[in-house]
Amino acid sequence: MRLSALIFFLLVFSLSGCNTAPINLPPVTETATGNTLPGKVIWHDLISHKPEETKKFYSALFEWQFEDLGLDFGFGRTVNYSLIRHQGQLIGGMIDANHLGRDNPENFSQWVVVLSVNDINAATKHVQANGGKVLTMPRDVAERGTLALVEDNQGAALALLQTRHGDPADRITPIGGFLWDEVWPVDVKQAASFYTSLFNLAPAAHDNKTGARYQFLASSSGTPRFGLLQQPIKALPPTWVSYIRVDDPAAITKKVPKLGGQVLVDVQKRAIGGEVALIADPSGAGIAIQSWPEKRTALPIQN
Repeated sequence: MRLSALIFFLLVFSLSGCNTAPINLPPVTETATGNTLPGKVIWHDLISHKPEETKKFYSALFEWQFEDLGLDFGFGRTVNYSLIRHQGQLIGGMIDANHLGRDNPENFSQWVVVLSVNDINAATKHVQANGGKVLTMPRDVAERGTLALVEDNQGAALALLQTRHGDPADRITPIGGFLWDEVWPVDVKQAASFYTSLFNLAPAAHDNKTGARYQFLASSSGTPRFGLLQQPIKALPPTWVSYIRVDDPAAITKKVPKLGGQVLVDVQKRAIGGEVALIADPSGAGIAIQSWPEKRTALPIQN
């Protein structure tokens, strides 16, 4: 989870900004919904300097499929991009960091979350007005919509997207799919205020039987969108973390080293239920794995 990966987006936006041709990215869903779900994580992009090893890693662990594309960014260079599917459903993309034309491509490896907004221009202005930073101004990315890269008011980076054809509909999360996303701030109260107003979400919390409280934000209809967990690793700056739903985290972690990855935090029980572990793929990009028995779109916060 290295912030240097965000240089990729800065590179693309700054170079393409000198050209009138749009960055040609495909939509985040193959079924046009026409609906916008503000605050929902609608896409995950992975930057990897070991694309082939990374493909084998996720394919073996979660049965993901990779569909290679060549993207013309309008400035005379083609950057390799792969769509990521699970059970035929689009769930994310992967960028080959080796085609960025920069030294030390390993410094780029990271997962980046993309959240939906109704109005990208209003959203970026809101970020700036509430202590965050706009790293790249809204940019047309063709069929995908309009994209901007920002930092929240504690420095956690994320992408904002106003989709052209609508956001992916809420659906049941199958084993091997993205279950949940969290932001890990230093100050949870401050982060909750920032994101609540940015996405017009409702703050909520789950208190388990031990008295531990888990905070999250939900849509007006009560659908959980993402969690807020006070920074559990002091050496790590505020960041976003994504979770993959699995049946047995311990079985997954046993396979990780053999596939070229690392177990960063071994399996442990979560106070809100299930078991969790933090792993890194062969490129060093970190991601969490979470068991959860209920079939829900997002992590169900229930007793």
